[in-house]
Amino acid sequence: MCFQLRSINSFLNLFGMEIQNDLTIGEVLNDEKTVNELNVVAEAETQASSEYIQVSPKVRLHVKDYGTGKPIVLIHGWPLSSDMWEYQVNHLVESGYRVIAYDRRGFGKSSQPWDGYDYDTLTDDLKEIIEQLKLEHITLVGFSMGGGEVIRYFSRYGGAKVTKAILISSVAPFLLQTDNNPAGVPKRIFEEITTAIKNDRIGFLEDFGKKFFGITAFHHPVSSPLLNYYSMIASMASPRATLECANAFSTTDFRAEMTYVNVPTLIIHGDEDKTVPMEASSDIAATLIPASEYKVYPGAPHGLFYTEKEKLNTDLIRFINV
Repeated sequence: MCFQLRSINSFLNLFGMEIQNDLTIGEVLNDEKTVNELNVVAEAETQASSEYIQVSPKVRLHVKDYGTGKPIVLIHGWPLSSDMWEYQVNHLVESGYRVIAYDRRGFGKSSQPWDGYDYDTLTDDLKEIIEQLKLEHITLVGFSMGGGEVIRYFSRYGGAKVTKAILISSVAPFLLQTDNNPAGVPKRIFEEITTAIKNDRIGFLEDFGKKFFGITAFHHPVSSPLLNYYSMIASMASPRATLECANAFSTTDFRAEMTYVNVPTLIIHGDEDKTVPMEASSDIAATLIPASEYKVYPGAPHGLFYTEKEKLNTDLIRFINV
C-alpha cells in the first residue's frame, strides 16, 4: 500500500470515524474503498509537505514550485507575499521556465518567528531554498525589498548557481538619506511609517496601497477589489516582521556590495515611483553594477508588477532568453 500508516488517523478523524476494539488495522486495509480514501489523504499530506522548506529548526518557508526548464526564483516585496507574482508566474511557466516563488519568513504562509528579519538571515533562507531544491543556472529576481536579498546573495555567497539577476523597483543600494547619501529618503519618513504601523497597521496598509499603485483622485490603475486584495495579503503578515523588515530595507547600506553582482543584470524602475524613488535607488544601482541594463518605465508607480504587467513580462522573457 502506498499510504503512510499515520494517514489512517488523519482519514478516520476527517470523517469522524473510529476503529472499534474488535476491528483490526488489517481489516480496515482489506476494504478497497477505505484504502482508496486513505491513499487520497496520504497524497494530500505529501503534497502539502512538499510546499514547505525547513530553513532552520523553527522556520518553514512556503514555496511554490511550478513548471520545468531553467529556474527563475522570485523574491517578493514588502509587505506582500509570493502571491504578488500571480501575473508573472503564469506567463513565465507558459513560456517554458521553472518558477519558484516563496514567502519570506514572517509573510504569507511561512513561519512567523520573532527574530531573523535582517538581510543576512533572509539571504541564508534564500540559500537554503536554492540548495534544497538543487537549483542550477538561476535567474534571481527581486522586487523592492527583495532586491536587497539579491545583492546580499552575491556578496555573502558569491552568487552561487545564479547566471542572471533582475532588480524591479528595488531598494538597493541604500534608501536612507545621510550626509554621504543625499539622494536618499529622509529618516523622518521611515519614522512616520513605523509610528503609523504601530498605531493602526491595517489603516496604514490601506493608505500605503494607494501610493504603492499610484492611485490618485483622477488615476485608478487598479480596481478597488484588487487594491483590497493586496491590502489583505499585506495584513496577513506578522506585525513584528512588518516592522522589522521596514527597518531592514530602510537602513541597510548595500553600496559596497553592488560590484559583487558579476552576472548580466536587468534593472527596472518606474519614474513615478513614490514608494522607492528611483533617484535614491535604481539610478545609482545602474552605475554600480558592471554588467547592467537599465530600463525606466515612464509613468509607472512602485507596483508595476501589476500596472505594467504585460510590458514587464515581455522584458523578463527577452532578458532571460538572451
